Amino acid sequence: MLFPFGYFNDVIYCTNSGKRHHCQVCIPLCQGGFLIQDKFSFSNNSQAFSQAASEKTLILPIKINQAQMISRRNIRVKVMQTLYSIDSLNGDTKPGEPAIILNRKIEQTRNLYAYLIYFLTEIARFAEQDAVQKANKHLPSANDLAVNTKISGNELLWKILEDQSFKKVVSEVHLDKMLDRDLLKKIYNQLVQTTFYTEYIEDQSRDKKSEKRILEFIFTDLLLPNEDFINHLEENFINWDDDAELMLALVLNFLNKPVTTSFTDILSKEKREFAQSLLETVLSKSEYTLELIKPKLKNWDADRIAALDLIILQMGVCEFLYFETIPTKVTINEYIDLAKAYSTVQSGQFVNGLLDNIHKELTAEQKIHKKNFKNSVL
Repeated sequence: MLFPFGYFNDVIYCTNSGKRHHCQVCIPLCQGGFLIQDKFSFSNNSQAFSQAASEKTLILPIKINQAQMISRRNIRVKVMQTLYSIDSLNGDTKPGEPAIILNRKIEQTRNLYAYLIYFLTEIARFAEQDAVQKANKHLPSANDLAVNTKISGNELLWKILEDQSFKKVVSEVHLDKMLDRDLLKKIYNQLVQTTFYTEYIEDQSRDKKSEKRILEFIFTDLLLPNEDFINHLEENFINWDDDAELMLALVLNFLNKPVTTSFTDILSKEKREFAQSLLETVLSKSEYTLELIKPKLKNWDADRIAALDLIILQMGVCEFLYFETIPTKVTINEYIDLAKAYSTVQSGQFVNGLLDNIHKELTAEQKIHKKNFKNSVL
């Protein structure tokens, strides 16, 4: 499955301006925004994500809150996956089950986010364990008795550890049971060999910027480029490929401004309502949207149309008709991108053609009614 990063440009502009991008990490500038240092094309595996991190093609987000970070693109993916799960069950679901499936997928994103922060904190805290283990050797050397534990007292680290919502998720999800302690130790040992770490422990002060930078360094320079760590994430979180770039943005933004984060509910009220409304609308209007779609399939072999493509088309038609603050251009572009990223090679062109055709027909029949887009969060 492709990471929908596409090609990075020097500046990412707002979708409303007509200058589009394909990178979910890059929030439109009207909501905060990102600057990208170099151009980089991602391939279809996690190694590419690690390579991008190691080559510094991804840089820190401008400070924006967590609710802005999670875009409607992320939500559309969760809804699409939920609908596909329901379709795989041949529609045989109990009342309320679709919402349960959707909430489970949102929770998986929350759990992955919390685990990345948890793993990061465990690396920092490992300095104390390392000091105790070396001091307890039968014949400890001078170096064994002089392990620097400054990072274990990192002020930002302890803000995280004392956060009640973070502690609740760590306990409820049992994140400690997922830890690969051998991998943790290996990455910690890599950390203490770096010049960046040496400079950090030699500085006796507790400067806020340096406290933040050392944690950012662990995440961007030691975790993300580490193939073993990425494999570890893939083994424990089936949503890693879908959420990878979102996680990059969330974690770095959190390290910049941890007080704005709640781990108990990763979505704002508005975003959660959008997710639930989109899911319920596609399900309740399924027969009607299929009536609009099927006549447009004359030039296509209906038996060969991917089930996911039909789901994407139904989602798009529902946004045309029932989501008045989402521009139709945005809807078409978003679902073209989802089709390219998640379905077949031909799906992007297929979805583009059909949605454009249906949009023109509905517009001619004056069935599309849109309101002011100013407050629409894309």
